[in-house]
Amino acid sequence: MAPAADATAIKPHHFVDILTSLGQGHPSLDPHPYGHALHKVTRELLADRDATLCIELGADDICLPCRHNVKGLCDDVIDTSYRPLAPKSKREWNLIIDQRWCAVLGIGQGDRIAAREMCRRILDCLDEIDGIYREIPADRNARRRSGLEKGALEFLGSQGTQC
Repeated sequence: MAPAADATAIKPHHFVDILTSLGQGHPSLDPHPYGHALHKVTRELLADRDATLCIELGADDICLPCRHNVKGLCDDVIDTSYRPLAPKSKREWNLIIDQRWCAVLGIGQGDRIAAREMCRRILDCLDEIDGIYREIPADRNARRRSGLEKGALEFLGSQGTQC
């Protein structure tokens, strides 16, 4: 089900990815060969940090135009060389990660939450990174955490200290 026009449908891990890329100094602002809308959603959220997010565990606004989105299901695969316990299906992997993020953040499918509030919750849960991404080596999770923390603080701006 599509969210109201005033909300951005987003998978939790996609919002985390946006914040992480922002913190690592390379937000996704250019189109990707897959045709997904990460660059558009990133631009929209950076322009309106008070945007309403509608939590989506299926195909979100980023996934919709992607060439791997086949009738609402992702047919892409992931590199399991450094995460051999993860499923090869990107759809299955994303769902696992998104369900873990939902549990930690106290959100679920269809919930509406302000981007700033979700960002604050993510900051409060940084110690959960290793559990959420338990199939990924600790050194990669440490880099993810560092970028995520920097990106979340940048996203919040001066409001980051009000948590």
